Amino acid sequence: MSDKVLINEIFTSVQGEGLYTGLKQLFIRFGRCNLDCRYCDTDFRNPDKNKEYSVEELIDEVSKFDLDSCHSVALTGGEPLLETAFLKEFLPEIGNKKIYLETNGILYYNLQDIISMVDIISMDYKLASATGHESKHDIHRRFINIAKDYQKNIFIKVVFDSNINDEEIAKICELANDTKCFIALQPMMKDGKLLEDINFSVSVMDKFLAKYPNVRLIPQMHTFLGLR
Repeated sequence: MSDKVLINEIFTSVQGEGLYTGLKQLFIRFGRCNLDCRYCDTDFRNPDKNKEYSVEELIDEVSKFDLDSCHSVALTGGEPLLETAFLKEFLPEIGNKKIYLETNGILYYNLQDIISMVDIISMDYKLASATGHESKHDIHRRFINIAKDYQKNIFIKVVFDSNINDEEIAKICELANDTKCFIALQPMMKDGKLLEDINFSVSVMDKFLAKYPNVRLIPQMHTFLGLR
């Protein structure tokens, strides 16, 4: 049996990011992450919010929600792929509900452990200009290739601000073209407002579209709606 894991919160809401925006999901937010991105808006490291769950305890908690009304169960964080031993026991108990994985796209070796149990993957492409971390371009490519080998529905989410540069755009478009992934562009926000003028975001989208056709500009819609 796996050890207990830290869970930050469990709740139902409307997906506000990426290509599945607008769908109702059950969100399970894990309380650990292998990165510390400077734009992160999730208080997942707060010890007062995190609670330990065993597989049985989490199953019991999930059973309190109306899963029939949800499109899918969203594993988010933090970074869910830090908890693959736990997920290998937990996910088969979800039944036939779709599993939606939100991930930073770095732990490709962990993805391999649970890929057969996942249906949809939202993979963050971590820009050095936005995160403060060195870009993981080759690692992201490995990650996507594993998902594609298993014929999983995966898209690339790019959180950006005014520091995004042409080299980053070119590398992402090359990767998306090679792997046939949609790109969801997400302008950085603070306190429910865009950090940059919307015209800037559209100009960034145009730079992507000049190199790759399957691009959508999708701000964090749940923040506009006042949802979690």
